[in-house]
Amino acid sequence: MSIPKTQKQWLITGADKGLDGLVYQDAPVPTPGDHEVLVHLRGASLNYRDLIIPRGMYPFPLNLPVVACSDGAGEVVAVGSKVTKWKKGDKVLTLFNQGHQRGDMDIAASKTGLGGCFDGTLRQYGTFAETGVAKMPSNLNYVESASLVCAGLTSWNALYGLKPLKKGQWVVTQGTGGVSLFALQFAKAAGAHVIATTSTAEKAEMLKKLGADHVINYREDVNWGETARKLTPGGEGVEHVIEVGGADTFTQSLSAVKMEGVISVIGFLGGAAPKDNILETLSRVCTVRGVYVGSREQLEAMCAEIEKHDIHPVMDKTVFTLEKAKEAYEYMWAKKHTGKIPITIE
Repeated sequence: MSIPKTQKQWLITGADKGLDGLVYQDAPVPTPGDHEVLVHLRGASLNYRDLIIPRGMYPFPLNLPVVACSDGAGEVVAVGSKVTKWKKGDKVLTLFNQGHQRGDMDIAASKTGLGGCFDGTLRQYGTFAETGVAKMPSNLNYVESASLVCAGLTSWNALYGLKPLKKGQWVVTQGTGGVSLFALQFAKAAGAHVIATTSTAEKAEMLKKLGADHVINYREDVNWGETARKLTPGGEGVEHVIEVGGADTFTQSLSAVKMEGVISVIGFLGGAAPKDNILETLSRVCTVRGVYVGSREQLEAMCAEIEKHDIHPVMDKTVFTLEKAKEAYEYMWAKKHTGKIPITIE
């Protein structure tokens, strides 16, 4: 296959124009440097982050203009002269923070996010450092693999990054967004018990099919944190809470968590002005941890587990093409999606 000279891409031109700042354009296909690979991207996916960057609501570093999106998977079509890890034909997915290789997140790594600081994946071809991609799980297609990059790795880090989840422990997940569904799937693969919250009977059915042991409708049960706690042995609470709701859910997460449990703070869908006193962590004897995706080492461990247990991400039924990507943004902003939104790239 010959590599073209030009390609199509979506560029975020500013953080103050909303989706009007997202521009579809022609651009040159980049040439890989000595330690880089050129990937023909074949699949991408969206995260809440992608929706809020053009709206000026993203709390992490940005370097605009930038090619949109972190989530990508594709095939290596060229390698730099000093690359040893990859060869043409290898199927890879992207690492969210290109500089986060192993261990703890630091300031330098936080400034290497794809689709925020470095050019992302809403394009046909991209160059990445050879350490900035990982092997695709053999059981997944391109869009499924792409969906792991942010939401999958974030939930993996939440469950394994601080106090690794063990068989028989209890986990609370909130809603049916990407991170929450991955956490449910990973927890069940580990032999843990999952209490999932949701707002409709239809979504409750889906959560049960994925293996949730208990489902609580948070619209009908406003004190669902206490309900979740009572479901655990001795009413002691859960070892892990995957906290994506922010101000709207945090009080309930504190009610649900066990002594020495971990609340992993991942999102603020319900607002960013907390109603709780941080000193509650003392009376509850719990850890509240902010999670910013994860390292390449964690990405590789997660992909191995996905292959071992043949886990398939929950993908929305509506598939978008690269040229229709702005419609995917609108679809997700309108909350019409379930699971991850697939974007195919030719």
